[in-house]
Amino acid sequence: MKERILNGWTLTRVLYLVMGSYIVVQSVLDHQWIGILLGGYFAAMGLFAFGCAAGNCGVNYSAGRKSQGAGDFEEVVFEEVKAK
Repeated sequence: MKERILNGWTLTRVLYLVMGSYIVVQSVLDHQWIGILLGGYFAAMGLFAFGCAAGNCGVNYSAGRKSQGAGDFEEVVFEEVKAK
């Protein structure tokens, strides 16, 4: 746990921690108790490097992607229906 907190800091993690802490402080001052949970979640994401703050939200487009060439298509046939 100590390694996770002390290493691997990125701008994203710092922003999550700062903004989450700001939300917690403002929620306490305004007596908006649900905001403490929301801010605490974002601050924890930044502090403990889980979720998007750890860079796990990116999509790897190169893995398993099929190239679509000129011959890769499916023919669609439409039928006309006459109204009465």
